[in-house]
Amino acid sequence: MNQKIQLLVFLIGMSQIINAQKVQISGVIKDSTGNLIEMANVIAYLKSDNTMVGYGITNSDGRYKISVPEHKNYVLKVSYIGLYAEAKSIEAKTEDIIADFEMKPQENDLDEVEIVYEIPVVIKGDTLVYNTDSFVNGTEKKLGDVLKKLPGIVVNDEGEIEVEGKAVSKVMIEGKDFFDGDSKLATNNIPADALDKVEVLRNYEDVSQMKGLSNSQDQIAINIKLKEGKKNFWFGDISVGSGIGETERYIVKPKLFYYSPSYSINVLTDFNDIGEVPFTRRDYFRFTGGFRNFGRAGTSFSISGDDLAFTTLQNNRANEINTKFGAANFSLTASKVLDLSGYSIISDTKVDLVTNTNRVYIDDTLDDTDNTIEETSENTQQRNTLGLLKLSASYKPNNKFRLDYDIFGKLSRQEQRNIFLSTRAGVSEDINENLENTPFSLQQNVNAYYTHNSKNVFSLEIQHLFQQETPFYNAIRNQIPFRGVFTQINDPLTPDTDVFDPLQRSDRYNVNQDRSIKTNKLDTRLDYYYVLNKKSNLNFTLGITRSNQNFDSNIFQILDTANRNDFESNLFNNDVKYNFRDIYTSLHYKFIKGIFTINPGVSLHNYDLKDRQLGAVIEQNEWQILPDLFILAQLKSSSSLRLNYSITADYTDIKRLVSGYVFNTYNTLTQGNRNLENALFDSYTLNYFSFNRFNYTNIFASVNYVNRRNPIKSTSVVNGINTVSTSVNSNFADQVFSINGKFSRSLGKVNGEFNVNLNWSSFNNIVNTRPSESVSFTQVYSTEWSSNFKKGPNFDLGYSISVNDYDNNGLETTFYTSRPFARLDWLMAKGLLLKSSYSYYNYSNGQRTLNEYSFLDLDLRYQKSGKNWEYKFSVSNALNTNSINRDNFNELYNSTSRYTVQPRYWILSVKYNL
Repeated sequence: MNQKIQLLVFLIGMSQIINAQKVQISGVIKDSTGNLIEMANVIAYLKSDNTMVGYGITNSDGRYKISVPEHKNYVLKVSYIGLYAEAKSIEAKTEDIIADFEMKPQENDLDEVEIVYEIPVVIKGDTLVYNTDSFVNGTEKKLGDVLKKLPGIVVNDEGEIEVEGKAVSKVMIEGKDFFDGDSKLATNNIPADALDKVEVLRNYEDVSQMKGLSNSQDQIAINIKLKEGKKNFWFGDISVGSGIGETERYIVKPKLFYYSPSYSINVLTDFNDIGEVPFTRRDYFRFTGGFRNFGRAGTSFSISGDDLAFTTLQNNRANEINTKFGAANFSLTASKVLDLSGYSIISDTKVDLVTNTNRVYIDDTLDDTDNTIEETSENTQQRNTLGLLKLSASYKPNNKFRLDYDIFGKLSRQEQRNIFLSTRAGVSEDINENLENTPFSLQQNVNAYYTHNSKNVFSLEIQHLFQQETPFYNAIRNQIPFRGVFTQINDPLTPDTDVFDPLQRSDRYNVNQDRSIKTNKLDTRLDYYYVLNKKSNLNFTLGITRSNQNFDSNIFQILDTANRNDFESNLFNNDVKYNFRDIYTSLHYKFIKGIFTINPGVSLHNYDLKDRQLGAVIEQNEWQILPDLFILAQLKSSSSLRLNYSITADYTDIKRLVSGYVFNTYNTLTQGNRNLENALFDSYTLNYFSFNRFNYTNIFASVNYVNRRNPIKSTSVVNGINTVSTSVNSNFADQVFSINGKFSRSLGKVNGEFNVNLNWSSFNNIVNTRPSESVSFTQVYSTEWSSNFKKGPNFDLGYSISVNDYDNNGLETTFYTSRPFARLDWLMAKGLLLKSSYSYYNYSNGQRTLNEYSFLDLDLRYQKSGKNWEYKFSVSNALNTNSINRDNFNELYNSTSRYTVQPRYWILSVKYNL
């Protein structure tokens, strides 16, 4: 479909929505002495049947504004704690109406409490309380559907919840943790009909003693309040479905929940082969278990995962996906002073991917016509078996002391088999890859908090991590792998003249690497807070981080005779031990001056590093002074400006220190450097947030800049598609700059939003002994308009365009993806619901369209009022689209890929609601 026609249709539709006939009722609310009242609630009821049709909250000037349909009669009611005003009858014709109120003291506020219960949004300090019935229309099925309709809350494409541009760190139901550490499981599983209220807890601090002492402005939690009928009863749903006709597919999804004041149980399961992945490999690695971050220690020392190039799903789509998932979560109030909780997650996903990729490698010249181009056709079979287990205990004998203990285990088995054809410069090569890993980690956490008195507060945090990985890599190639490394070259044009050592001649070269990485890391931190007065405190910190790591690896070849040929040189084997220690102390002074909260600090570090390999020991001992600064300007009760600045010392873990070669892919070898130094990151972040209760306007903007001094980079030798890289410290700084903005506003029953995301980066490497700069500039612009009518069809209409501009040492490429999209929720008759979504993609390089495709999904559901059974007929990928595209950029190549996706499925399912 022509993009101009689509955009024209979109704009016409939006103009008709926005121009829907409305009358605006506005006014000022004062008390009996003439003082303006902020945060009073005003509700417009339809006089004929008492239906709520609009609401507003007064701003700092005491003004409110409500839009209602014309030619109807309304009753306006005002509520504010401790005050009352007589209701007013309003006849709305075609002209806007002014209706002011004077509120008087109320002796008995029972009626007022009833009115407040119906208010859509109530603001209580840092807490926003949404009455979900005021926003839903009956088409919502899960928590995520409800949250998308609440002003100020975003559910992104990954299912994660965001508020004020920040990810929600914790989801609770009735104050009890729901799978602590991730919000995706909540949005995709909690039934919408169980919700009564949603509480957004800004500046969230789980430990009451720490409230106001630490900077918790970036911490946001959500607490779900259940309807009375869902407490002390099992609730949930059980879905079973099957493909129709030639579609041999299945769905089985039982979900059960139980909540009482003393304990809760949640059970989630999901078995399907229609491409719905409830828990991905990416989810597994980012699932933190809710563990506390040690905060502003000034040091970045992270234990990295394996370097194997496991393929990730594109928009959770692939040629074939088969998932089995199960999870259970519990919480128990064992006594008045002891709370227990925990969860377990098991997931087994099999994925089949078919990918065609065009990859352009950089070289050591600025001429973009002589770069090596590789075309690959790849079939990948991947299986990820993932398991997590967390148990927690919290002991609170009184309001002065609290002790928390957590243990969090992660175990997985990851396997991938790649069979592909690589074509470049007259060479056509069959390549097989096999990747395996069984990572295991066990993390324990002890936190103790003690309030001696109102001026002296102590906090002790201890974390221990044990982690073990055993990655295995295997590549089978027709061509000699890594000439000049595995062989000695005599004539660059004649591979047969090479000296084969350690590699031996074979019909096909079967090269392997075993690795074992073990980590023991202990973090201990003691904080003392001295409260000077209500507006200032001092924070003294003493801490230590210790890490001991072992890295063992060996490269070997399986010959045509099935014998094993071990590469015995130190260049192909690693036996490394690395100890890292950081002892630090810091001082922070936090004070409030007018609208400003200012918290400057400085930390002093002593680093001790010891590297043992190749029969020698290298030690480093150095001191660092690292400042940081936090400033909050609370412009109004619902708008703020925040500045964060810090210098961070970045230290590598063992994987960039090993001297022997390490396989990454069939054409990439890396080598560490024992003499690496730390990098210094200068980070600046400025955030602005505003939530206007007067017209439900949300504005969020963020600017971030990071300057990486002395960064750890790579010096690479690139020969065709083969790259051998060695870690070095670069004299050239890397820079990353980003701008993110969001504007949304409600226009009656229609909500519109605009989003902008800009990311610019400049990275420096050395390629074939010459400096190479890789510059990336990505831009995403989008707008979306959605309706929320109680009756009739509701829709989302939107348009997004992304521009990815890459300059890799003179190799310039630009990719464009434009995407108009629409969603429809239509309660066509009692119990009969149609839900559909459509997206059209045009993927081009600015000169020609590389691919265009569309996705249309349809659901037709029927549930008779008051009955527990729901019947659903669904069609996924109704247009039978074959493939999708994605481009990629790194410091060695640019690429664009086409992925085959699952075909059209017809599914009939039935759900029983408990």
